[in-house]
Amino acid sequence: MWGGHSCPPTLTMSKKANRSTIQPLSGVRVLVGRARHQAGTLSAELRRLGAQVIEIPFIEIRKPRSFQPLDAALENLAAYDWLILTSVNGVEAMWERLATLGLAGAIRDGKGQGFSRGEKGSSPAAALAAGGHIRIAAIGPATKKAIEQRGLTVDVVPKEYVAESVVQSLKKKVKGKSVLLVRAKVARDVIPRELRKAGAHVDVIEAYETVVPRSSRRRLQAASRNPRRRPHVVTFTSSSTVRNFVTLLGGSRAAARMLQAFGGQECPPHTLADRPTVASIGPVTSSTLRELGLPVDITAREFTIPGLVEAIVRRFTAAHES
Repeated sequence: MWGGHSCPPTLTMSKKANRSTIQPLSGVRVLVGRARHQAGTLSAELRRLGAQVIEIPFIEIRKPRSFQPLDAALENLAAYDWLILTSVNGVEAMWERLATLGLAGAIRDGKGQGFSRGEKGSSPAAALAAGGHIRIAAIGPATKKAIEQRGLTVDVVPKEYVAESVVQSLKKKVKGKSVLLVRAKVARDVIPRELRKAGAHVDVIEAYETVVPRSSRRRLQAASRNPRRRPHVVTFTSSSTVRNFVTLLGGSRAAARMLQAFGGQECPPHTLADRPTVASIGPVTSSTLRELGLPVDITAREFTIPGLVEAIVRRFTAAHES
């Protein structure tokens, strides 16, 4: 048994084969529940390692009902000392609005040069562009990359990619400072609450919202009825994907029953699983799974998509070698 599964993984190699030919997830079906436009990176890496990927989104990203608060904050960027972005979705949503407001080009072209750190510029573009006074914090490497791809400089990335670590990285830097936190409509309040305690003035602005893709319920039910579509691994990449999975299926008990329904399929090498392995991207997501009565078999050590893939491979490789 490994992670609630009784079926061990298979490798596309013999013991004498060259280790470069290893596909540690060969024959393993993995359910990816990321938003449709974001599933590609995780799915591609899993497929590269031999997995059969089933994409059924548990989450859908939508624009906020009104852009007025976000637009007002962006037009007033020069009043802030810090900008905090906690997801790639937040970066994309913010940049889209900057483009709509005619500010993205000026920022990308570096028209803020000449403004020293600590000096508040007279325009949003100057404040955020290279050399502008606003410092930027990103919750993790994917968010950092998305910011830097748009020509901006990231000043702080926490050691661990969770809200608590963002707070640890910033709490001694923000006393008396104005902070703009751009995030989803529904999110944990750790960052604004703790930074306010540290003496910061924090504005929390909704850039997008996450909703439940209703068509996914039918697709999950169809997968549970088809032995060739039942996943051996179910991945969760955020607390929102967990909550939406539960909502999709009508509650925690129904979600637990769905996991059981995914069991019973033939697995390599032809043994039966009582339920799939549940893989979580990090401790916050794992905590949400447990709060909602769902199992956690794998928690990534590095709270990123590559970290999640590595954790899945590690579990399967260890099971095979044992």
